Parts: sequence; structure tokens; C-alpha cells
Amino acid sequence: MTVTWRPRLIALDIDGTITPVGREEVAPAVRAAIHRAVDRGAHVVLSTGRSLIGTRPIVDDLGLRGTTAICSNGAVWWDTTSREVVRKVAFDPGPSVRRLRALLPDAVFAAEVTGVGNLSLGRFPDGDLWGDVREVSHDELVAEPTPRLVVRWVGRTPEELALRLVDVELPGVTASHDHTEPWLTLTPPGVTKGAALEDLRRALGVAAGDTLAIGDGDNDVEMLRWAAHGVAMGQAPVAVRQVADAVTSTVLEDGAAAVLDRYFAA
Repeated sequence: MTVTWRPRLIALDIDGTITPVGREEVAPAVRAAIHRAVDRGAHVVLSTGRSLIGTRPIVDDLGLRGTTAICSNGAVWWDTTSREVVRKVAFDPGPSVRRLRALLPDAVFAAEVTGVGNLSLGRFPDGDLWGDVREVSHDELVAEPTPRLVVRWVGRTPEELALRLVDVELPGVTASHDHTEPWLTLTPPGVTKGAALEDLRRALGVAAGDTLAIGDGDNDVEMLRWAAHGVAMGQAPVAVRQVADAVTSTVLEDGAAAVLDRYFAA
């Protein structure tokens, strides 16, 4: 097959795209495909809802250097060479926490402390949060701006969470729902993966038509729309697949590798 187009900027979600949800290992086929893309000059960006402290091990495992990791759905940018935060946008979590505590009885909350861990109001299940976790009072949780607030509605389903929040407006934030867990992520207003990637694309001088994105979640919708070619994973919800230009196989079938190998296989 003759390749007539090859992306120069590639945005990859992590969970459900290059790693199965709940696991930290990148499959060998996906790892090899990413390395081929990098070796052929593509700028590969991990674009994730994870906090920085949860993203760094994946960056290091893949050996990505000379690029930017977009964390917390676009609120935190990390230079993979200098290993420094180069951009961070934060918001006041207080109004959202007060509203959601009333709407979601038994919900637990965590505010990101970038590069360190989280402050939590209530106890999260083991493995939910990366880094140091310090349980605090409501007043301590909302005392400082944060780039990312996560909410788990304990004992409920993702569908119950989505139904409870239908027509609920949370002013001053951008919200995204997880489709596998009863989990809500809040970031500053206007902050999405797509908006962050557009800023990065312009900074890199990459043409809009030379972009590729692969993702599977609600928080990937803006990213898939942003890309010249947006690809949804096979297990993605219908609403995510509908906005994509194409759908690949599932994460368990190395769907991301199949996409990358169309352009970068030897």
C-alpha cells in the first residue's frame, strides 16, 4: 500500500486507547507502532485526563522525549525533555463541590496537587488516585484553585451519574463523564484536550490537515473533532464513535496500533 498522507502531529489518549482501563502496560504492538511513528518524524503527544503524576510513568515507559504531555484534559502541559510543567490553568472548585455534594450523596472528591497527588474529601477506592493522597475537610479541599477536580459517586453506575446530571449546569468549569466508572472530571472553563492541542499545533507550526487523534471517551470528543483525522476505539460509546472520522478495533485488539501502522509500518 502506498501512503499518500502521513500525520505530523499525533494525539493519543491513554486509558482505553493505548492501555486497557485499569492497567498500566502498553501492549507490545502499540508500543512498537508508537516508536515507528516517532522514528519517522511524527510528533506524538499523550493527551489524557490523567493527572501529571499518573501520566509520567507512561511517558517514561514509552521513552517519549522532545514532546509535550497534555494532562488533566488539557489543564496541565508537561515538557517531556525538561520534565517541567510549562503550562497550568486552574479554577476555584468551591462552587462545583457545593453543588455536587447536594446532588450526589455519598460522592467523594479529589483536587489535584500537580506533580504531587491529591487532596481528597472522602476515601476513594484503592488505585483510583495517583501519588500522595491526603484526606482533608471541605474547607481545605476548596481553599486553593486546582487544574482538575474528580468526583466518584460511590456505589453507583456511570449511567446513574449521567442521569442525575442531565440538564445540570456547573458554571465556571468544563465537565466530562467516564463511560466505565461513575466518575466526573472537572477542569477550568474552555479547557479541553481539543483546545489544548490546537494551541500546541499552532506553537509547533504543524498544518491543521496534518493531525491525527485516537481516543475512546467523552473527554476525547473535542480532540477527535479537532483532528484532521479522528479515530475512535472500537469499544467507545456510540456518542464518541459518531463524532469520529473512523472507528478502529478495541484496545484489547491493539486498535491504536492498527491505525498508526497504516501510516508508519515498514
